[in-house]
Amino acid sequence: MGVEIVKISPQHDSDVCQIIKQVGREYGAVGEGFGPSDAEVECMSQYYTEEHRSLYLVALVNGEVVGGCGVAPFGDVEATCELKKLFLLEQSRGLGLGKKLTLACLEYAKQQGFERCYLDTLSNMDSAIRLYEHLGFEHLEQPLEGTLHNGCDVWMIKSL
Repeated sequence: MGVEIVKISPQHDSDVCQIIKQVGREYGAVGEGFGPSDAEVECMSQYYTEEHRSLYLVALVNGEVVGGCGVAPFGDVEATCELKKLFLLEQSRGLGLGKKLTLACLEYAKQQGFERCYLDTLSNMDSAIRLYEHLGFEHLEQPLEGTLHNGCDVWMIKSL
């Protein structure tokens, strides 16, 4: 099986958009307050650029897009970035792709000078939460001020 992690490009936008919305529906992340409804989902390659100190990586299995994960500055919060939109199709879960994507995003964030990484997710995304805990993210009692995803019910942060 050929597994590849690449930076998002315009050719990936449609597939990534469909995956984010499909997996979002699977976990009930539908409508305002959830990542799949963010405007950037329609054209991720335009939002995740070096110019914006952000990166979105796409996971390919045998040449097919199966998911992705990104990192970007968290609003105006100094030295804090946000891990964003880690979504993988069901058939690609359990291959270690979530961990590879997350670690690559965290490494990029360190290179960009970020000191902390924030994320929000849903409590029914058990395997994602276990991954984040394993990678050293700690639970917060409430979201960081300025979060756009008020539908999420799990908030975590990690020192880089």
